Amino acid sequence: MSDKITHECGIALIRLLKPLEYYQAKYGSWMYGLHKLYLLMEKQHNRGQDGAGLATLKFDLEPGKKYIHRFRSNGESPIKEVFAEVNGFHNAIVEKNPDLLNDTSWAKENLPSAADIYLGHLRYGTFGGDDIEFVQPLMRENNWKSRNLMLAGNFNMTNVDELFKVLIELGQNPKEYSDTVTVLEKVGHFLDEENQLLFRQNKNDGFTNKEISAIIAKDLDIKKILQEASKDWDGGYAIAGVLGHGDAFVMRDPHGIRPAYYYKDDEIVVVASERPVIQTVMNLEAEKVKEINPGEAFIIKKDGTVYSEEIRVPQKRSSCSFERIYFSRGSDKDIYQERKQLGRLLVPQIMKAIDNDIENTVFSFIPNTSETAFYGMVDELKSHLLSEQKKEILDLSDKLNEKEYDRIMHKKIRVEKIAIKDIKLRTFIAQDKGRNDMVGHVYDVTYGTVREGVDNLVIIDDSIVRGTTLRESILKILDRLKPKKIVVVSSSPQIRYPDCYGIDMAKLSDFVAFKAAVDLLKESGRENIINEIYKKSKSQENLPKEQIVNYVKEIYKPFTPEEISAKISDLLKSNEVRADVEIVFQTIENLHTACPNDTGDWYFTGKYPTPGGNKVVNKSFINFIEGKNQRAY
Repeated sequence: MSDKITHECGIALIRLLKPLEYYQAKYGSWMYGLHKLYLLMEKQHNRGQDGAGLATLKFDLEPGKKYIHRFRSNGESPIKEVFAEVNGFHNAIVEKNPDLLNDTSWAKENLPSAADIYLGHLRYGTFGGDDIEFVQPLMRENNWKSRNLMLAGNFNMTNVDELFKVLIELGQNPKEYSDTVTVLEKVGHFLDEENQLLFRQNKNDGFTNKEISAIIAKDLDIKKILQEASKDWDGGYAIAGVLGHGDAFVMRDPHGIRPAYYYKDDEIVVVASERPVIQTVMNLEAEKVKEINPGEAFIIKKDGTVYSEEIRVPQKRSSCSFERIYFSRGSDKDIYQERKQLGRLLVPQIMKAIDNDIENTVFSFIPNTSETAFYGMVDELKSHLLSEQKKEILDLSDKLNEKEYDRIMHKKIRVEKIAIKDIKLRTFIAQDKGRNDMVGHVYDVTYGTVREGVDNLVIIDDSIVRGTTLRESILKILDRLKPKKIVVVSSSPQIRYPDCYGIDMAKLSDFVAFKAAVDLLKESGRENIINEIYKKSKSQENLPKEQIVNYVKEIYKPFTPEEISAKISDLLKSNEVRADVEIVFQTIENLHTACPNDTGDWYFTGKYPTPGGNKVVNKSFINFIEGKNQRAY
């Protein structure tokens, strides 16, 4: 993606089902679980670069022994820093008495990393600041083991205001106004209530307090706790939790917006945000990694029992299509094929944009996530060319001679690596917003690949959000090659609406498609539509989210997607670019053809799966009109 946006968080959970001695004997190290967690987190580093956290839980230690540990970092290399802190304990032991590091009993008693459960998190901040306190896992501590709660998730709640009020009505005084804290405290409240209920019941039955602690740990109803805690949640979420006595869970929203997968055998339970990550780390076939169903909680009891429970009634599946287009690892077997298909389906539009002139066109991609769609596009172009060659040969019939045959068969799809991204430069710029003049140098081009004034240049990107990098950098750099025409192809449709379920795209004013539609309304003398939408949006500002309608759709209604694409082309071409420029977008229909099982398309259609989505887009439009540069949730 040429535009830099922050997005999904990542979760990783390891539950060892055997004693540490088992892994020491079989794998040569009791750190088997720790190593697996490290790999799960590194393989998901694309999902969180604002912070990383790791929490561990030990079973059956004597009272007075610390059984919960947490390490967090919001530094430049958070995963590295977290595990460097963990390894610091190991290195200190190696220097003094290296034999102790292989003593599993001693390690369990003395090292934070020698644990039965590991919970990891990778953070991309969308709500709250960059302070270390926002880095997960979050903790709620108590002297009663079964009241301790650690939580880490990939989620955004659209109704933090409502959830915050609920906590206050419950008698709490939350320390922060954020979705992470409200979720933690909501689950924690009902965890406390369930503990108290079981305590009273067993106290009445004559058990001692010490006996009751063990009974609560065994009988705690995770399903009931999660059902009560989540009944007011509106958003996309995959939330992992660990209770101090040893139960753990991962819960997914009823629309399946945010992803979560698991694997279990008789040694280990593994949960992560992405399937290929588990495949790679555990060396598995795809079929052995299962998806946590929407609305369900995957529960792991302290005794090793594993099962799923329906927490919220599953709704129409609206799993995020952006996961398929861009965010998830392309090594997933289904995602890889879907991205190729997205590229294939664009070929008719591409052929129209270049006036069917394949011979005088060079094809390339904007690195690196659009590369897979590029392969699909090239495959389809080759098939198209082959059909054209076959038709031309058949049309010539008996007039075909060797010279004509050679001319026809000499035609080929011209593929070059045109754009090159300077990762280090981009990172440096991202750390200092005052160096905007350097944006134009984030990409470089391969010279000598395009015939000046003769060739078209088609370059594919996976999506275009703001278009800032295209306008300020990529188009200017591509124009140095002096092509006749530059065609930028987006494998996703026009991004028209804000996200509120985990991706940091909350402001309508950021979207080039929105800017294009507004400009078209003004140019065509229909600016009154903007004012009418504002009045309707403002009138429902204080309504319950369930009653709010997405009137922003009316901004786009007067125009075809092609008209908006043409206006986007005008907006993104600066006066410095000499070549003709055309922007081509994927159609909604083709998106659904390529990704039939992941229909969450609210970015493109404004069809939000939860009422909170309409509330967010309504607020975002009001902010735009009133000139408020702030997020809408």
